[in-house]
Amino acid sequence: MKKTYHADEKGYYGNFGGSFVPEMLYPNMETLQNSYLEIMNEPSFKEEFNALLKDYVGRPSPLYFAKRLSSKYGTRIYLKREDLNHTGAHKINNTIGQILLAKRLGKKRIIAETGAGQHGVATATVCALAGMECTVYMGEIDIARQAPNVARMKMLGATVVAATSGSKTLKDATNEAIRAWINDPVEIHYIIGSVVGFHPYPDMVARFQSVISEEMKWQLMEKEGTENPDYVIACVGGGSNAAGAFYHYLDREDVKLVAVEASGKGVDSGESAATSVLGKEGIIHGSKTLLMQTEDGQIIEPYSISAGLDYPGVGPQHAYLFTSGRAEFLNATDDEAMKAGLELSELEGIIPAIETSHALAVLSKMKFKKDDIVVVNLSGRGDKDLSTYINYFNL
Repeated sequence: MKKTYHADEKGYYGNFGGSFVPEMLYPNMETLQNSYLEIMNEPSFKEEFNALLKDYVGRPSPLYFAKRLSSKYGTRIYLKREDLNHTGAHKINNTIGQILLAKRLGKKRIIAETGAGQHGVATATVCALAGMECTVYMGEIDIARQAPNVARMKMLGATVVAATSGSKTLKDATNEAIRAWINDPVEIHYIIGSVVGFHPYPDMVARFQSVISEEMKWQLMEKEGTENPDYVIACVGGGSNAAGAFYHYLDREDVKLVAVEASGKGVDSGESAATSVLGKEGIIHGSKTLLMQTEDGQIIEPYSISAGLDYPGVGPQHAYLFTSGRAEFLNATDDEAMKAGLELSELEGIIPAIETSHALAVLSKMKFKKDDIVVVNLSGRGDKDLSTYINYFNL
């Protein structure tokens, strides 16, 4: 049987994945597991989803040849411009799909978690579009460092609830969202923003984000005469943008997949989010994956200057891509990422999200041939991070 890197019918990627959910959510999860593929394959769903991606999100997003960046690193670098999507990141691809799914399931309210605020803004946006009540859970620390996105969510009509436990970041926001869902599983649909959590979320989110690599294939054919690059590089916290950028290349072993994690102040500093290096098998938010934890299973609080990457685990598909060797996992420190973000700004006139800057930071660590085709998924724009850039560089 041919090896696959996609989920099986029970949501497993090799040894990772599954659905470890509280009893209260069993009926909800069974309904979702039994219906998501059927709904996604309905012609009317596809037609509505594709029309919104085109006319509301602004797809296809450009595949831009970064001439000056390519000259700097002696190869051919393309940027997949997800930062140009409506709301400024790849997150909208998934929320458009999930709001249509929620409507077909008869749900009345939407909840979501967010770290950097990009998924929160994308969820608040589609809720406004659909006329549905929206509550977004966000860590207290992230609320402080991502103030522009908090303001956007409120303007869009969402209620933003601060998670004040633990590290007060993404993990804790997710905990709060799951608690809220358990209290009203019939009326609420939980729009998870990454390829994490119980089945079918990792597979469902990856499918909605797969439009990224689907477009890359025909765009590269137009520009380079081949649909397959030599490298696809993307940052990974939970890993949704990487899952979308990798999706249609998973079974093309000649396409090298590079996932970049945040190593914060250094992998061995005690302030890091490099799960592939520091994690071991465990269960978080309903799925088995690689997880940063102590010997007795307590979660180690992650750290990154990037609010979207400080998650103590990775999605189960990424855990499998790492342990199987299909993808290479690298990491970048805060300093390396910030300098890479400034470099792209100065060379190409594009200010990236700090999450994305981590992916750009590994260009200086890799060796390319001059004819290699390298695609970096530019997952989000840096407007939301301006205060961090200002403070870091004393601008």
